[in-house]
Amino acid sequence: MAEKKSFFTYKGIPLVRSGNTIYFGNMYEDYVVMLEILDTDKLGDLDVASRIRMRKMATNPTISPQIAKKAEKESLYDALDVACAWLRV
Repeated sequence: MAEKKSFFTYKGIPLVRSGNTIYFGNMYEDYVVMLEILDTDKLGDLDVASRIRMRKMATNPTISPQIAKKAEKESLYDALDVACAWLRV
């Protein structure tokens, strides 16, 4: 029997990362937020996101406008906090 895989979540909302792009939200909902890591800073051995572009995007191509909101933040935590608010409205 195949094991059911679960997504990493933040505040109960799924996160999926591909390279420097993070999709935040459920693809079965009307919108998800795409977080694009534009810059990073070194913190010891780690690369830490220092500039993130955010876009609240429709999951259904018939919804207009496709991009409902845009913003930029200076930390991943701040970006996820705003994205969480966008999705809960």
